Amino acid sequence: MSDRQLIPSTSHWARIAGYSRAVRIGTALTISGTTANDEQGQTVSVGDAYGQAVYILQKIQRVLAEAGARFEDVTRTRIYVTRYDDWEPAARAHGEVFKDIRPANTLVVVSSLVPADALVEIEIDAVIA
Repeated sequence: MSDRQLIPSTSHWARIAGYSRAVRIGTALTISGTTANDEQGQTVSVGDAYGQAVYILQKIQRVLAEAGARFEDVTRTRIYVTRYDDWEPAARAHGEVFKDIRPANTLVVVSSLVPADALVEIEIDAVIA
């Protein structure tokens, strides 16, 4: 596992739950589910699924860069929303980033996320060129 690169999370939950923000092994990169929480743990754009999705994708872009990747390397995305009516705003934010890249995608409505005021969570898989 010498080529296993762990990109740590700044969340206080990471140590408790035992996870990394992302893991890179060789050219494969997996980014954990990401919500719209800032560095102080506060949810950004409360009540606004589009705003949360945009913020999440900006966070993911920083993680991709830290791992030596770009949005163009993304092969799969998973979007979770807590309200059915929020699928379109979250998908629109996704489409603004991935319109020409077109990774495989799953969008699921779930009953809730952590933290409770999160409306959107996105996770990413990538293969670094």
